[in-house]
Amino acid sequence: MEELLEILREINPEVDYETCDTLVEDGYITSLQIVMLVGEINQEFGVAIPANKILPEYFNSAKSIYGLIRELEEE
Repeated sequence: MEELLEILREINPEVDYETCDTLVEDGYITSLQIVMLVGEINQEFGVAIPANKILPEYFNSAKSIYGLIRELEEE
């Protein structure tokens, strides 16, 4: 989880990623930043996030993003 938090802090260091659960809804991360995040996740965790999983519900919190990463690691 700490690796993910580091990646997110590079995108927007002003956000408290440990408590925020409206990252997309409140515009803390944009669609372009999500694309960049998907690339960083692929490099850091070795998982490819499929297009059908690039939805706000998976990217609204660090916890949901990490859950998606763990789910994809198990596949």
